[in-house]
Amino acid sequence: MSIELKSPRDVQRELAGRFKARRLAMNLTQEGLAARAGVSWSSLKRFEYTGLIALDALLKLALVLECLGDFDGICADDGRSLASKSLDEILSEAKPRRKGRIK
Repeated sequence: MSIELKSPRDVQRELAGRFKARRLAMNLTQEGLAARAGVSWSSLKRFEYTGLIALDALLKLALVLECLGDFDGICADDGRSLASKSLDEILSEAKPRRKGRIK
């Protein structure tokens, strides 16, 4: 199990980059996507450059870009996620042995 720590800023940038790549793959301009989603062009432009956007605007963009269903997995407790465990549970788990006792 590996733990990858990302800052909220890192996640924002990655998400903005994925949305931009998807927009370009669908051959849409910023203005075209904004109009179809009912989001202002300035909001979309700011999102693609900074990663900042309101949640409702993000979901509208996802609907037009046909990836709204991807949000279903966010914060879902599937039992496999490290985030579903408390810090105490993670720290109390048995650690694998690193040394043997018998010589």
